[in-house]
Amino acid sequence: MGGGAASAGVAPRGARDRFYWSNEEEPHVARRRAILKAHPEVNKLMGPEPRTKWIVLALVAAQVSLSVALRAASWPVYAATTYVVGATITHALFLAIHELAHNLGAKRPESNRLIAIFANLPIVVPYCVTFKQYHIEHHKQQGVDGVDTDIPARLEARIFQGRLGKVAWCLSQILFYALRPMLIKKQTPTLMHALNFAAQGVFNCALVHFYGWAPIRYLVACFLLAGSLHPIAGHFIAEHYVFTQGQETYSYYGPLNLLTFNVGYHNEHHDFPFVAWSNLPALRALAPEFYEPLATHRSWSRVIWDFIMRDDVSTWSRTKRTK
Repeated sequence: MGGGAASAGVAPRGARDRFYWSNEEEPHVARRRAILKAHPEVNKLMGPEPRTKWIVLALVAAQVSLSVALRAASWPVYAATTYVVGATITHALFLAIHELAHNLGAKRPESNRLIAIFANLPIVVPYCVTFKQYHIEHHKQQGVDGVDTDIPARLEARIFQGRLGKVAWCLSQILFYALRPMLIKKQTPTLMHALNFAAQGVFNCALVHFYGWAPIRYLVACFLLAGSLHPIAGHFIAEHYVFTQGQETYSYYGPLNLLTFNVGYHNEHHDFPFVAWSNLPALRALAPEFYEPLATHRSWSRVIWDFIMRDDVSTWSRTKRTK
């Protein structure tokens, strides 16, 4: 990682638990104000990216086609394709749903929800509507105890310690990412939740009816691999786990952004959640004096390695606040 970060306002790990506790406002609000004051033209970068829906269509078509085509593939071809291609497509769909949660794929909020439900289909588990609410809370109240469910639960953090524990956590982090919010902070079901579940049920049943269980097994394998020891899964850790004390959010500017809707531009995204993926590089170029001093990650694979091997980084390495 390059750059440094101030540590003001971050309390050392204490008796309460081993998270980092801050008594300051989350950093993105202040930086957003400062950037808008220095560069009011940032407002022109905001708004939806219409290409997102066509990319989603291509990704869904490719993944469903692969799920059917690989039924008769040899084991080596099946395994390699599932890990290299299938898990990458699934993760791209995760991040398309992330864009759509911010209403950045179409002008109307309802259209974004429907596109997200469509993008959800090859992921097998109906989660996109639930994810939207949890994710918006993560942005509005970053690090707030009991609200930001992106942070590991205390029991989760206590259990998965040491190198073997961290390997086990990395192998199954997609399950924690999916299940943790529902266990910590339940949502009230809505009509959109029902539509998400109904559409997913119809799709899953149709796939089994016409092609048997093999496509479902492939899609589930892609889902699990996409959030385990996969290079792209490093972004889950890279975004907010504290590698440089005093800095809560980290960006990555490497080539894997081409496959992930520029989710690596994570400081930029949190500063301006209404700037679509396609304009995040332009945002960084417009305000380099705000982003170049920050610590960054150069490799998501290296992030996973460092998370496992470094004694000072673990599931406790998140910044929390009480309000």
